[in-house]
Amino acid sequence: MSVKNLIKTQDFFNSLNDEQIEQLSHISSLHTYKKENVLYYEQQECTNLFFLIKGLAKAYKIDKHENETFLYYMYENSMLSEISDINSNTLHPFSNVVFVEDSQVLHVNYAKFKELFLANHILCFQFTNAVIERSLKLESLVSREFIFDAVSKVSMMLHNDLAMFNKLKRHDISLMLHIQPATLSRVLNRLKRNGIIDIIHGEIEIINDMELEAVYKDKIDE
Repeated sequence: MSVKNLIKTQDFFNSLNDEQIEQLSHISSLHTYKKENVLYYEQQECTNLFFLIKGLAKAYKIDKHENETFLYYMYENSMLSEISDINSNTLHPFSNVVFVEDSQVLHVNYAKFKELFLANHILCFQFTNAVIERSLKLESLVSREFIFDAVSKVSMMLHNDLAMFNKLKRHDISLMLHIQPATLSRVLNRLKRNGIIDIIHGEIEIINDMELEAVYKDKIDE
């Protein structure tokens, strides 16, 4: 598929007309990454905006003991870049991003994108929404790490990311949420007893979505 046609598949760009898509295609290129390839490292200078066309990526940080701290997943049809300074023509990300699956990424020259589009009030709404979406992910991270207990952590992941929860091994979920595997099992069994979820052949099925959401929403409101 051509770069122009790939651009048309992305929600971020669906307000552009044919001429604008043509302009964008001239400052864009498609790149393929293998599973476990790193897109960028924390504080690395980036001159491109990145959009995930196909695949799955993970944001993480490394602590002073060289341990990986999981932040969040990023899915197809989304912007991978982290925006910290709108006045700069380069980006300096907060985290590291690695691919969890073989992936395709659209690279867009950031300086040219600002000049041709943002400076002319084109795609400003979409750009702002993408920045807000990333901010909300970080807000959820703060809640997960500093406010939530084990029940709230598991409930939030089930509510917000059920497909990924069912895809991962329970051990990997425990590491991501910083809880013990035995604790994860107890939480799942508790949610099942309360009629909030069911477990069928090892996969989670949500029975009462509102109650599941209330488990961690109530913790935020305390």
